[in-house]
Amino acid sequence: MRHAMKHLRAGTILAAALVGTAGFAYAEDVTLTVWDWKSGDPTTAPYFDKVKADFEAAHPGVTVKYVMQPHDQYYTLLGTAISAGQGPDVVLLHGGSQAKERTGALVKLDDAVADIKSRVAGWPEFTGADGSVYAVPISIQGFAVYFNKDLWTKAGLDPAKVPANWAELKADVEALKKAGITPFALGNKEGFGAEFWFSALAANGWTAEQQAAWAKGDLKWSSPEVKAILQAWVDANKDGWFAEGANSTAKFMDEYESFERGENANTIGLISDVAHWKEFDGFLGGDKVGVYVMPPVEGGNGTLKLPLSGGIGYGVTKFSKNPDLAIALAKSFAATPAMQVFFESAGAIPSDTAVDTSKVDSPSAKEILGWLKDGVPLAHANMSTAELEEWHRQSQLLFTGETTVDKAAARLDEVQASSKKK
Repeated sequence: MRHAMKHLRAGTILAAALVGTAGFAYAEDVTLTVWDWKSGDPTTAPYFDKVKADFEAAHPGVTVKYVMQPHDQYYTLLGTAISAGQGPDVVLLHGGSQAKERTGALVKLDDAVADIKSRVAGWPEFTGADGSVYAVPISIQGFAVYFNKDLWTKAGLDPAKVPANWAELKADVEALKKAGITPFALGNKEGFGAEFWFSALAANGWTAEQQAAWAKGDLKWSSPEVKAILQAWVDANKDGWFAEGANSTAKFMDEYESFERGENANTIGLISDVAHWKEFDGFLGGDKVGVYVMPPVEGGNGTLKLPLSGGIGYGVTKFSKNPDLAIALAKSFAATPAMQVFFESAGAIPSDTAVDTSKVDSPSAKEILGWLKDGVPLAHANMSTAELEEWHRQSQLLFTGETTVDKAAARLDEVQASSKKK
């Protein structure tokens, strides 16, 4: 009897300590460390607080610890942690190359996320070359052009008639310039302005086959459809589309603060949680902010679709000492109650399709939500990290005249080919 009780007691302790068993107190206190670049932002704090409170309540003895890293150093710091094989349990990642190039350090989540797969969108951007899922998406991200209706009206433009093609956009730009209004805000200090420009123009200028070839690294930078975007970048700058000093202006948040001050008529912004409809509505007024999809410089079929992808998501590191708990936490970031808070407090377009967005009153948000059903890929999300960094650099050199479109494309071809071999 004593022997049986000993085993029963041991089994009870083991059951109470089982990782991922909600409601049990853990034999020893457990701290799960989460790295991100957003948890300290006042607009997203309610969301992060909700996830932490709900998870800790469901897992007594577990503490969720957020460590907010500098955004511009995030992947360098994460790379150091991965090389050392120690650090955070759960990490926030951008969808696309930033997530896919780090799958070797992340836990496969296929079986663990089977129960939420149909409710949550955005999985392709967090799926590795082996077809496995490595992070849980929490937002849908995309690029839209926001515009100041008052400045458009001042230039004699009709805010109800947005450009449907490149010729109409050029005509609108000329009208704004004639009225003494800077057509576009732009920050390209880190090359992010060029990143947004590239994806915005590629979205509706490339066929589905070209998008697929680009994702595989088979569509070269020196191809006509890609060079057209680079040439448009050079021409727009030469023709006075952008605010002066773009290469010394940070996109986040100098560009957007300039737009919010009414200094520029248009800006290519995001659709989720920063530099987006909710923020611009707060500064300019919801009735003063318009939104449209960037038309292609060439190509397309006359129908404009919003460039979209899985935005950001949470993965679990292989060196986590509590992988099952960490997986449960990663999934908690996509729980519907938390996602509802994310949408309402930060204006994020949630990956969770069960979130109620019906009460939103922003005209721009309503437009964007209506475009979500039929989007097209974000081209920059399918670049390798090396390509993306080289495009940042070449975009700045194109502005200063230190290189040409042909030379920039040739250099980017080299980087693309090198990345494809790895």
